[in-house]
Amino acid sequence: MSDILLALQDVHVNFPARSNWLGRVTERVHALNGLDLQIREGETLGIVGESGCGKSTLAQLLMGMLKPSQGQCSRGRGSNKGMQMVFQDPLSSLDPRLPIWRIITEPVWIQKHNSERERRALAEELALLVGIRPEYLDRLPHAFSGGQRQRIAIARALSSEPDVIVLDEPTSALDISVQAQILNLLVSLQARRNLTYVLISHNVSVVRHMSDRVAVMYLGQIVELGDARQVLTSPAHPYTRLLLDSVPKTGAPLAEDLVLRKTELPGNRTLPQGCFFRDRCPLATQGCEKKQALLPQESGRDVRCWRALEDR
Repeated sequence: MSDILLALQDVHVNFPARSNWLGRVTERVHALNGLDLQIREGETLGIVGESGCGKSTLAQLLMGMLKPSQGQCSRGRGSNKGMQMVFQDPLSSLDPRLPIWRIITEPVWIQKHNSERERRALAEELALLVGIRPEYLDRLPHAFSGGQRQRIAIARALSSEPDVIVLDEPTSALDISVQAQILNLLVSLQARRNLTYVLISHNVSVVRHMSDRVAVMYLGQIVELGDARQVLTSPAHPYTRLLLDSVPKTGAPLAEDLVLRKTELPGNRTLPQGCFFRDRCPLATQGCEKKQALLPQESGRDVRCWRALEDR
């Protein structure tokens, strides 16, 4: 079993949404609702779910940009190098005024541990590692293509040797022809440097290609967690099954008894009672009005559905 770098225990995150004339909060947005999750050294943990499920809030929480409203987020032993992030849009995440050697070494410059000569040497090393020619280091970000800018962003994430790199939709802003190159680069870097990734994406194909484990999120909760191949090939939770069936593919249409009752994610200001997925679930029945816990199955995965546990 790999070392645990980061552990989330019953984590809730909510934000004020409305206040009365006295300034008292009368309504909140419930972004994360009882998250239990462990990130293991050397793995790629995929996070999937539709828009509004809490993926971006989870990324901000992992990066320390948010604090839990309730619950704990703790680091494992020997995990002290911090975290870095590769964003969805490489252009907007790079300072347009800085040459790329400065951009690559920003995390190191902030720590004030290296001289300018050492930072320049580090930038050259990392540029070669991600496929950027060192003679381009004095150019500004606008001189590069989208794929090259994402390579620069990856080099920047590597510069401080973090414990975990959060990949937030790292290829969604790129052309199809470039996406595979960036994914292959990330896989290669992970093997060479024993990197740990948290891959946040709505693209199931990308998650399937990259991930060791997958966590499926719905309305701020994890509804299924386990081995990526197992979860994405033989899903246990009704929501995971419907999420995978929504991916465009050839073949027979979705069976009528597995059609969503509603097409959109419910609002997260007033949370549903019992199972959060109950009002949309085609398999909902008596018993689903009770609160559902994320429980282990004999197959090794965790599922938040009593019917899934009953059927398997």
